[in-house]
Amino acid sequence: MSHETTAPRRASRKEVVAVVLGAAVEFFDFSAYATFAIMIGNVFFPSETPFMSLLLSVSVFGIGFIVRPLGAIFIGSYADRAGRKPAMLLTMALMTIGTGGLVFLPGYETIGIAAPILLVLIRMMQGLAWGGEAGPATTFIMEAAPEGKRAFYASWQIVAQGVAGISAGLIGYSLTVWLTPEQLASWGWRLPFAFGLLILPIAIYLRRHLHESFTPAEQSSKTTTRGLLSQVMKNHRSLVLLGIFMLSGSTITQYFLNYMTTYALSELHFDSGTAMISTMMIGGCVVVFSLVGGWMADRFGRKVTIIAPRLLLLILLLPALDLINSTRSEPVFFAVIAVLAALQCISGSGVLVVLCENFPKAIRSTGFSIAYAFGITLFGGTAQIVFSWLIKSTGDPVSPGWYLIAANILCLISVALIKTRTSSRPPVIAHRPLLNPEDL
Repeated sequence: MSHETTAPRRASRKEVVAVVLGAAVEFFDFSAYATFAIMIGNVFFPSETPFMSLLLSVSVFGIGFIVRPLGAIFIGSYADRAGRKPAMLLTMALMTIGTGGLVFLPGYETIGIAAPILLVLIRMMQGLAWGGEAGPATTFIMEAAPEGKRAFYASWQIVAQGVAGISAGLIGYSLTVWLTPEQLASWGWRLPFAFGLLILPIAIYLRRHLHESFTPAEQSSKTTTRGLLSQVMKNHRSLVLLGIFMLSGSTITQYFLNYMTTYALSELHFDSGTAMISTMMIGGCVVVFSLVGGWMADRFGRKVTIIAPRLLLLILLLPALDLINSTRSEPVFFAVIAVLAALQCISGSGVLVVLCENFPKAIRSTGFSIAYAFGITLFGGTAQIVFSWLIKSTGDPVSPGWYLIAANILCLISVALIKTRTSSRPPVIAHRPLLNPEDL
C-alpha cells in the first residue's frame, strides 16, 4: 500500500526557516520562564521563604511537561494522518494562546488563588503544543533533507533552542539594565513573553506556505490515532523504550545548562546581569555546536558522534562543578558552561536523528513524538525540581552532578543497544515490518 502521493521534496531555505522559527518561539517561551522563574514564583506564589516560591514556580514549570505526552499522541499522530504541515500549524495556535496568557494573566495579589490555578492551565496548554511540535517538525526537516545531510538538517531543531536561549538571555539582560529591580519583578518579566507573542504570527504565516513532506493517500481517512499507537507499541516498542532512555542524559544535561541562570543567582550569588549573560552564552554554544554535531553525524556516523562527546562530558562534569563553586569566578563560570554546552550539543544532534530515522515514515511522527515527549517529561519535566531538591537537602551545590552522571550512563547504554540506519538501510527494532523498503 502506498502511503505517499508524491515523491519526497527537498526543503527550501525558507521552509527550514519556517519550521525552525516556530520551534524557536516555543523554546523561547520555555527559556524565558526558566530565566525568570524566581520572579514568576514571587508574583504567583508569594511566600515568606524565597526557596518555597522558587520551588513552586519550577513545579508549575514541570506541570507543563505532564501533558506533553498527550500532545505527542494526538498531534504527533495527526501529522501521520493529515500531514506534517497542519500539525505544525495547530501547535502554533496553541502556543499563541498559552503565551498570551503569560503576558496578560494577573498575579496573586490581584486575583488571589485564581492566579496560580490559571497559570497551571496555561502551562498545560503550552505543554500540549510542545509535545505536539517535536514530531511533525523534526520529521518534516529530516524527510525533506538532501541525501546524506539528514543529521545536519535535523540539528537545526536544536539550533532553534539556541536561538531561543540567546534571545531570552539578550532580552533578559537588557531588561536588567533598563529597568529597576522593582520594575523587573513587578511587570518587566512579562515583556519577553510579549515579544514571543509578536513573533508567533510570523511563524504561522511562514508555516502556512510549507510544501508538505508527507501526504498520506489512504491513511488519513482509514487510520485512527488509536490504530497508529497500536502499530507503534506493537511493532516498535523496543525502539520507543530505547529512545526514552537515550534522551535521559541529553535532556537532563541540557536542562541543567538552562538551570544555570537560576544556579548563578541562588547558589553562586552572581548579579542578575551575569546570570543573563550565561543564558546567551549557552544559546550561542547550542547554535554553533549543534550544527557541528549534525555535520559530524553525517560525516562520521551517528553512534561515534553521540558517544565520544558524552563520555568526555562524564569525565569533566564533577571537576567542572567543583571548579565553579570553589573559585566563584565569573570567567571560570563562563568557560566551564561553554565547554559542557559544546559537548552536550555535539552529542545531542545525533540523538535526534538516529531516533527519528529508525521509525518507518508512515508512523514516524507518532513514534518519534511518543519517545521524545515521554523522555522529555520523565527526565526534563522533573529536572529543575530534582536539582533544587538535591541542593537543598544535601547542602552541596555540586550534588546535581551525580544525577547528571547517572542519566548520561543510561543514555550511553541505550545508544550502544540501538541500531543505526540511513535512508538506504531497512528499518530496525521492528518485530514486523509495516512498509516495504521502497516505501521508506
